[in-house]
Formats: sequence, C-alpha cells, structure tokens
Amino acid sequence: MANEKHPAVWYEHLHTEKYTGARRGRIHTPHGTFETPMFMPVGTQGAVKGVGTRELKDIGSQFILSNTYHLWVRPGDELIAEAGGLHKYMGWDQAILTDSGGFQVFSLSDARKLKEEGVTFQNHVNGDRMFLSPEVAMRIQNNLGSDVMMQLDEAIPYFETYDYIKNSMQRSLRWAERAKVAHKKTDTQALFGIVQGAGFKALRTESANNLVDMDLPGYAVGGLSVGESKAEMNRVLDFTMPLLPEDKPRYLMGVAAPDSLIDGVMRGVDMFDCVLPTRIGRKGTLMTRYGRVVIRNSKYKNDFTPLDPDLSYYSPNPIRKEQFGNLAQYDIPGYNPFKTLTRSYLHHLFNANELLGAQLASEHNLRFLLQFMEDMRTAIENDELLAFRENVMEEYGYNKPNARLF
Repeated sequence: MANEKHPAVWYEHLHTEKYTGARRGRIHTPHGTFETPMFMPVGTQGAVKGVGTRELKDIGSQFILSNTYHLWVRPGDELIAEAGGLHKYMGWDQAILTDSGGFQVFSLSDARKLKEEGVTFQNHVNGDRMFLSPEVAMRIQNNLGSDVMMQLDEAIPYFETYDYIKNSMQRSLRWAERAKVAHKKTDTQALFGIVQGAGFKALRTESANNLVDMDLPGYAVGGLSVGESKAEMNRVLDFTMPLLPEDKPRYLMGVAAPDSLIDGVMRGVDMFDCVLPTRIGRKGTLMTRYGRVVIRNSKYKNDFTPLDPDLSYYSPNPIRKEQFGNLAQYDIPGYNPFKTLTRSYLHHLFNANELLGAQLASEHNLRFLLQFMEDMRTAIENDELLAFRENVMEEYGYNKPNARLF
C-alpha cells in the first residue's frame, strides 16, 4: 500500500459490520487521515458559528465544511488564495470540504436565470449580478484549497415532476464532466460528484452510473433530507448506495438527526454534514442521550443537573493525539466542562441573552454528534450496530408516541 499511487483523497476500508453491511474505514487527505463514518461540522463562512478551531479539535472534529458561494461573495476567493488558502486563512490544519455554492444560489435568489452554461443571479449581500458555472465553481474552490470539492448541481424541490428532475439530473451530469475538466489541482484536491434523481430509481441509477464512469475520487448523494419522509429517504438510499464504488468515500449531504445517521451508515454512508446542531443550539435546543432539551423552558431554572452526564469533552481518537500531540498546554486530565455545566446555568445564559449560552450549546451539540459517531464506529467494529440502534431509539425517545424530535 505504501508504494501504491492514490488520489489526493482516498478511502481505506477497515471492517464491514456483519449484520448490516455498515462500513468502518478511514479517509486519507492532504491534511490528515480521519475515521469514518464521520459527521462534519458546518463552517459556512469559514467559521463554525460560536465554536473556535481549538475547541473543534478538542471535541473530535475531523473534516469541517465551508460554503463556496458565501466565501466567493465575501471576502472573495482571490483574497483567500492570497492569504495561502482557506486552511491558513481560518487557522484550521485538518481537512475541509467545500460545497459548490449551487444550493445557496437556488435557495437564496428568486431572480436567478438558469441556462446550460450556468446560472445568473443577484447575491444576497449587495444585489450584485453574478454568474456561477461548473468552471467558476472549480476556480473558486481551487483558490480556496479545500481537500474535497463538490461539483455544481441544481438544487430542486424533491417533489418536482419526473421530466423536470430528469432534465436537471442530466444537466448536472454534463456539469460534472465540465467540472472535471476545469479542475486544476488534482494532486492536492479531490472532486466529488453528486448523485441526483429525487425518488426515481431509474434517474438515480442513470446519475450514479454516469458519475462512476467519470472515475471521480468520491461521490455524494444529494437531493435528500429536503422535505421527504425518513422512510422515503431510506428507500432511495436502499437502491442508490449499492451503485457507488466500495473503494471510494460516500457522502450523504445535509443529515444530522441521530436515527438518520444510523440509517445512513447501515446503508453504506461514510460522511455526513448538517447545520442542525449549531442552528438549534443557538436557539436553545440541546441534543442529549435522552432526547432534546429546550433549555429556555422555565422548568430548568432550578435544575442543577448536567445536560448529559455521559457526554465527554475531549475526543479519544488516537489519530488526534498522533497528529496534534497531547495538547498539554490546555489538555487537563479529567477536564470536562460539559459535566459541570448545569441546566440551570445554561437556562440563565439564554434568558439573559448572553452570547456564551449559544456558544456552549453549539459546542455541546457538536460534541454530542461527534461522540455519537465515535460510539457508532465502535459498534461497527464489534458487529453490534443493530443493538446500538435499538438502544438509541429507546433512550433518545424515538419509540415514544408523538415524540418531538428533529
């Protein structure tokens, strides 16, 4: 393996869970090697809201995701390139994935005009007219220097007509071909294709087969978790995931609910991302082992118990220690602020509109999901993923009638 030529980003398979087929592996990148299955915190504008890069490392973050559209609008990809790339600009020396910007263009701008060449739109900051094409998306992402770059595709509603979804999917395939040609830094950056086709098996199959023929370093499944039911998402994953190569990373975009993470992993997904943990955290909703906690509720005013007594702070990931040392300058033995953070105190911070409340809640939610993925990796290694899922469904509250979840 040492002498084998690999692309900039490549997948190493370690174990297959014998009852579900879930994958345990590693993704190798120019900025380190990271464990899968993984959850990636979202740092849309080059920052995970409320959580610094040091804290992100402490709690076990591996990849983070940033947004091509937002960084293009401000401060600009050329400025970031002048600074030495996004890693140096934001002070993050682990892996970064950037999306293409297409989702934001199609969701933020009502005045867009879509053509084969690309999409013309007005940006949300100052209304300037802009044009995004597969080539422009590659130029921006090459300037950003992310480890994984996503092709430009069209973000469309899940329940559009068959003909519209077919035309959009086929255009996205042509855009993927153009992106591959436009990609200028194949030695240091990997281009992932995105499988589209909504709920139509024939369209997903056509999309996946054509993308696989392009021999890209990795593949994402897009167009899910956009309003369809979880049963519908799983149905699509059931017939889509087997179409993707087993020796390359597989990424399900925009998923963070605990049950959906397990269901995705059971179907062969390696990578997930979503803004959910920090978005709900800023508003006062916490993810805990026993379900959601809305910390603003008055019942927590005199509650001096910790949010989640089983939640650790530092990640035990050995690769973290190998790559970044023991971090002795602040890695205090037994230090775990999550165990001393009471519900009463966090309730007070939110009701007093203290910024610290949103910061602690966001960090807590991210650590919850990162530890959740660590525990899931262990369950896969031990061939115990079904028992893990059963335990989560019971403890988190999915089995309760009329459970209010995410």
